This record gives sequence, C-alpha cells and structure tokens, in this order.
Amino acid sequence: MKNRLVTVFGGSGFVGRNIVRRLAEGGARVRVAVRDTEKAYFLKTCGDLGQVSLFPASLTSDEEVARAVVENADTVVNCVGVLYERGSRTFDAIHVQGAERIAKAAAHAGAKSLVHCSALGASPDATSAYARSKAAGEAAVLAAFPNAVLLRPSVIFGTEDGFFNMFADLARITHVLPYFTRIVPHAEGGGGTKFQPVYVGDVADVAVKVLQEDGHAGKTYELAGPTVYNMREILEMVCRYTDRATWICGLPFWVGRIQAQFLQYLPTPLLTPDQVKLLEVDNVADGSKPGFSDLGISAVTAETIVPTYLRRFRPYQQRKKLRLTAH
Repeated sequence: MKNRLVTVFGGSGFVGRNIVRRLAEGGARVRVAVRDTEKAYFLKTCGDLGQVSLFPASLTSDEEVARAVVENADTVVNCVGVLYERGSRTFDAIHVQGAERIAKAAAHAGAKSLVHCSALGASPDATSAYARSKAAGEAAVLAAFPNAVLLRPSVIFGTEDGFFNMFADLARITHVLPYFTRIVPHAEGGGGTKFQPVYVGDVADVAVKVLQEDGHAGKTYELAGPTVYNMREILEMVCRYTDRATWICGLPFWVGRIQAQFLQYLPTPLLTPDQVKLLEVDNVADGSKPGFSDLGISAVTAETIVPTYLRRFRPYQQRKKLRLTAH
C-alpha cells in the first residue's frame, strides 16, 4: 500500500476509522471524505505528517463527491451507512444514491479499485427497508463500477461499537434487558435472533487485503465471526462481562413493534419499526459467498475482545470513578 492514494468516504465512522488506521500503517496516503472535517481531526494522528488529509464532502452532492475522488486515484473505499432514517439522511439517499455517486466518481476518475461496505442480509426481497436499500446500493455500485469488491459484515463489535456498548449501558441503568423471540423464551430455539458478530479490526484487515492483492475484483465477501450466538446468549455475555445481575427477558415480537413506535423518536433511537423487521431474520452467513477463510484470515471471537472494553461498565469500576472524581 506504500504511497498509494486511497480516498475513504465515511472514514471517521466506526468501521472507517479502523480502515484509515490500517491503510496509514501500510504506508498509503489517505484522503478522508467526511461531512464534518473538524470532527475527523483525530484521524490526523493515524499517520505521519500529511499522510492523512481531510476533505469535506456530502454524499448528496455530485460535485463534492466528484472533487473528493481525485484524478488517477489508486482506489476508493465507501464506509458510509446509517442504521435509521432522519430527515434527508434516508436509506435510499445514503445507501443507494450516495453509493452510486461514489462508484460513478471512482469510475470517472480512473480509480483502479473500489471497496464498498454493505451488510450481511442485504436482499431485494427483505422485509426491512434497510436490508433492501443495502441490496439496491450493491446493484448500483456494480452497475457503475463492475470490478468493485463488496463486503457484507455481520454485526460489528469493537471498543467503540454501538452494539455491545449499548446493551452494557442499558444493563447499568435498568434491571431488565429484553429481547424478542417467536418461541417460548426458555424453550429450545427461544433465544431470539441469531448473529455472527465480527471484529471491526478483522473487517478493516479484509478491506486492506482486497486492495493489496489481485483476484478480488467483482467479488462479494460475507464477513461473519467464528461463533453464532442468539440474542439471549449475547445479553448473557454482556451481563457476565459487566458483572451485572440484570434479568434477561424474552418477549414476543409484537411487543417490540409497539415499543419501536415510541423509541424511534429518541434523538438516537434505541429501536425502530424497521429494526424490528431486521431482528425477525437471523443475521448469519449462509456460506454462498466467500469469507474470512478464503482470504486466509482467522476471525477473532467476541469473547477475546468484548471483555476488554465492557469492564468499564462494571459496578466497582463505576464506584472507583466516583471516588476519584470526589478527590
């Protein structure tokens, strides 16, 4: 990657910042295209002086996207995504139209390769608008840039994730952690939706690897962790690593639909009606696409990483923080 110029859209996000770090470590020159460059200044420390540059760009602007991808850029990476819709930041605007703009700009600029981050479960037939938009985005990207590499990660975990951290924070302030299931909660198969959480560092490694090596053009990779967990097992893991005796309660999906009608209006929604639809389908790899093993990468288990950053939610860690603040 040494001296290669890589433009990363969404480089300040959870996945993007890890890709930027990996690229900079490999010696690449990284141009980070983000809406707010001031909030992305922390990325400057990922490389040497001048190695990481910031460029203001909105995915809703053809001109700004085109300017972000300089002529003869070596490669382009798109990590932009939203989990819920707010105002003009709709699934269609970001996942479909925005992705298409990036792919067309990359093709016009003569980029040698394009990596597009999608999501496991992307399907034009999905009940969830999020999953349908991810599939439509993939189709739009391949139409504009046929040699693009598509990455479909499962739920991503890591120090700054919005998954394990969210449940750990909820366990800190409530005595109940609910999950949704179609079966009697404590019966066999009643553990709720199944996931294959994947470490953000492994996703970043894949993004860099497919850029460094030949033979990946036009391929789609399903990035799923080595272990399948149901929702109850994930919540049990959270309680175990945070030393919380929180009650884990299985509820029918119709309760989730009702809750989502109210929770969707929070500044950062805990649950939306569309996310309930996502939860009704297991988020696991079906084996139809290549994955980590085909790339020679051993994916890290959640048990290896999650305890290292959930410990701050433990009760005695909270008390220690209060004591230090008091002094």
